[in-house]
Amino acid sequence: MDMYVILSVFVVPLLMAFQVNFYFNSVLGKSKRKPYRAIYFIVFVVLGYFYLVSSFSPVVSSAFALLFIFSLAQSYEVEFIKKIAFTILYAVLLTTVNYIAVYIMSAIDSTDYSIWDHFNVDYHWVFSKVMLLGCGIMFIVIQIVRLIAKRRSFAMHYRYYFLFLIVPTITIYQINVASTYSEKNIYYVVSVLGSLFLNVFIVYLFDNMVEKVQLAHENVQLQRQMDYQDANYEKTVHSFKNVKSIIHDTNQQFLYIEECIKQNKLDAAGEHIQLTLNKIEGAYQRVNSGNLVIDALVTNTIAVGQANGIKVDTRIQLHSQHLHIDRYDLCVVLGNMLDNAIEASKKVRHAEDRYILVAIHSTASALVIQILNHLEQKLTHFKSEKPNPEFHGIGLTNISRMCDKYGGHMSIENHHRTFNNMVVLPFDMNSL
Repeated sequence: MDMYVILSVFVVPLLMAFQVNFYFNSVLGKSKRKPYRAIYFIVFVVLGYFYLVSSFSPVVSSAFALLFIFSLAQSYEVEFIKKIAFTILYAVLLTTVNYIAVYIMSAIDSTDYSIWDHFNVDYHWVFSKVMLLGCGIMFIVIQIVRLIAKRRSFAMHYRYYFLFLIVPTITIYQINVASTYSEKNIYYVVSVLGSLFLNVFIVYLFDNMVEKVQLAHENVQLQRQMDYQDANYEKTVHSFKNVKSIIHDTNQQFLYIEECIKQNKLDAAGEHIQLTLNKIEGAYQRVNSGNLVIDALVTNTIAVGQANGIKVDTRIQLHSQHLHIDRYDLCVVLGNMLDNAIEASKKVRHAEDRYILVAIHSTASALVIQILNHLEQKLTHFKSEKPNPEFHGIGLTNISRMCDKYGGHMSIENHHRTFNNMVVLPFDMNSL
């Protein structure tokens, strides 16, 4: 076995596998790696071997290179467009570095390797040496990219990835033109180095663009959440106004009852007391658990349910009226869960099937919230069906965010005609 075969079969593909893995860890993140990745490495090494030993036209060779680089990108659980974008970027960076490696090897051996083709006897040997040198230079480039890339998990629109790929695409074209028509001198090397810098710099610009878009998105989400919180506070204020109105009306009834007692008309007084109690119960069904947030939001849900023909069953047992959870956070969790249940229940066509179970109980260390509602049909996705869903489909995301904050968890059971959402929030014992 000659030296070229040894380099092709063992050294170059394995070195590239290690390098490409290092690159994707830098730009996609180690946390996104799939389990049992050995199969992807095997595919990469096999394809890499065929790439090195085969003779293709430039177009087919480029496509094959993208294929075996992309095969390793498949071992990461990220968006498909992100895999494509960073696969192309790596291919462009490696191609640019290889042109520099060709110039260095030509200078060392005093031979212009850039004009060699597949029919040259030593072509594959020189190609392997260039790939080895290029891989060595690429480790330096990847280190720079690694320092720049922050591996943000925020999902970007496809158009940003297409804009991101403009510079690498133009770079490949310019380098191929320069390699074909330009004299291979120091100016050629400086030009290629400039292209390499631009492609590394584009990673920095892209990362900053992602950061700005993410901040803008978070600001919009925060504003919507604040508006949602204002609405919850309005529900609380409305609840107090109703209580105040009932108290005012009850005071008037007491005057009549008092007069009946003075005139010793006890039967009339008793009948009026019972009538007043029935009126109060019929006019305002109030939850009275002792916790202001729970009472206001659940009571409002009962009222909305009555207006829409939805039966709301409440089962609330609190270990203590004081819950060691921030009121704002509790409003976010319970409010979103109740709103989701109401939204789904309104879509149930048969009024007798509209049902919501609100089960809330607490222990000394945690709060458990279960909201179960009937559905018109089984959900295939959990996106909001309100107008402009991109502005409303954030309820479950906000609930999950609060669960992460308190170290709790959320579970969802989506059966044929029921949707069961349960949240467990451990108490923040630092607030004790």
